[in-house]
Amino acid sequence: MSTEDVDDGGIFLGDMFTEPPRPPTPEPTFSTYERERPDDDDWRKIEIRLVGSHPLWGHYLWNASLAFASYLDDHPELYQGKDVLELGAGGALPGLVSAKNGARHTVLTDYPDRALIDNISYNVGRNIPEEARAAVGVEGYIWGHPVEPLLQLLPDGSGERAYDLIILSDLVFNHSQHNAMLSTCVNALAKTRPATVLVFFTHHRPHFAARDMEFFTKAREQDWVCEEILTRKYPPMFPEDPGEEEVRATVHGWKLTRR
Repeated sequence: MSTEDVDDGGIFLGDMFTEPPRPPTPEPTFSTYERERPDDDDWRKIEIRLVGSHPLWGHYLWNASLAFASYLDDHPELYQGKDVLELGAGGALPGLVSAKNGARHTVLTDYPDRALIDNISYNVGRNIPEEARAAVGVEGYIWGHPVEPLLQLLPDGSGERAYDLIILSDLVFNHSQHNAMLSTCVNALAKTRPATVLVFFTHHRPHFAARDMEFFTKAREQDWVCEEILTRKYPPMFPEDPGEEEVRATVHGWKLTRR
């Protein structure tokens, strides 16, 4: 310990100003997504475990994920027999829907933090039958970094090793990361066959809505075709938050394709 840690009387200051004990980490929570197609007997629900608390917001099942799950369930042609990548997956509900509905291979990624990655792996084990788990990968990944480790997770095939569908669920509020996300999409998405990026989000902070939408401005500047394909209302995630409730209650879904 350095001399700066001791006062003139020789008393260790840490004895006088002890740090209060930290509160225990909250326990994980569970949310259940129930399929909106009760006549389909393939599967009925997906149980999502969420980390108890996390600075990267992985402890919420966002409305955008619910809208995404329903949309993907209604549009299996986007991914059946194809390869799917989810970025910033959190509880990974959209990616799990694609896996359960016949994607060839699904890779679920989030920031390389053990709590987040272990939780995604738990959700895979809870919801994907053992015989199908080899077709689902879980990986830590930072947006904008080289995508080769993600491409190497795909099975060998006769065509281009790349993703046919990339899922971005409630990520555009990360304004400083727009370019990084787009870079990953450019480099990981298939170029020799039709491929799509789906971006679902809510303007949780209505006063920053214009900045959220800069993601699509930047995408168009990089020669992406951007089309809004869905709006859906939910109870707002945080009713006490400021800003127009109608805005905070609406999920927007966008489709991006390369020219």
